Amino acid sequence: MHESGSNQNFSNQNIQENNKPGPEILKELYEVICDRKVNRKEGSYTNYLFDKGLDKILKKVGEEASEVIIAAKNRSFEEVKYEISDLIYHLFVLMVEQGIKLEDIYEELRSRR
Repeated sequence: MHESGSNQNFSNQNIQENNKPGPEILKELYEVICDRKVNRKEGSYTNYLFDKGLDKILKKVGEEASEVIIAAKNRSFEEVKYEISDLIYHLFVLMVEQGIKLEDIYEELRSRR
């Protein structure tokens, strides 16, 4: 994935080096977003979202959730996969903006078992 401008793809050397699919990519993505919050990167879409603030982030979460629904209604596996990935990314941006850690979500999910 690549992050640049308004493109919603994502880039990080750690992510690029670890090409094996697995849950660790979520942790890596979250860590890169956390890093962008404190260490700006020129042309970063993530920085753009943080600069625009909570309202913009919430708007994007809503848009991406709607796109997941539409893709699912269209029964397009590839599109659903793509839109869920966008939604997860934007949810992670929201989490970082709100100071919510991945561990907080893990604990919440564990409490619901």
